[in-house]
Amino acid sequence: MVDVSEKPVTARYARATGSIRMKPETLDAIRRNSLVKGDVLSVARVAGVLAAKRTAELIPLCHSLPLSDIQVELTLDDALPGVRCEATARTSAQTGVEMEAITAVAVSLVTVYDMAKAIDREMSIGDISLQEKSGGRSGTWKRRAEA
Repeated sequence: MVDVSEKPVTARYARATGSIRMKPETLDAIRRNSLVKGDVLSVARVAGVLAAKRTAELIPLCHSLPLSDIQVELTLDDALPGVRCEATARTSAQTGVEMEAITAVAVSLVTVYDMAKAIDREMSIGDISLQEKSGGRSGTWKRRAEA
C-alpha cells in the first residue's frame, strides 16, 4: 500500500464507464424482463454498488474508503447491441475513488453476463475505463474524446 497519511483529506470524485455486447435477442429479453433470473438491470445495479463498497477487499493494495456516494446507471443500447454502464463515486479522503468506480462498472457488467448467460454465452464485456476524476494533489483529469 502507498502511505497516504501525510496527504490532506479532500473531496474526491470519479466516473467510469463500460459496456457489454450481446445478441439483439438477448437485449430484447433484458428489455422485456423475461429472463429466468429476474430483473437484470436492478440486480446488476445493486451488485455494482456492493462491489464499490468492497473494493479494498477485492484489490489487494487499494485503501479502504468511506464512500459518501456511489451511483450506477445501466442503459440499454440497441446500437451495440448491449448494455452500457456508468458509475460515479464520491468521498472525502486522502486518496481517490477511481478504483471504486471502475470496480462498480466491472461487477455490474459481469452480473449482466451471469444473469443472461443461459441464452447468450457469446456476450463480450469491454471498454471499461476511467472517464474523469477530481480531487487530491493531481486535481481534475478527463479522458480526451476519441476521434
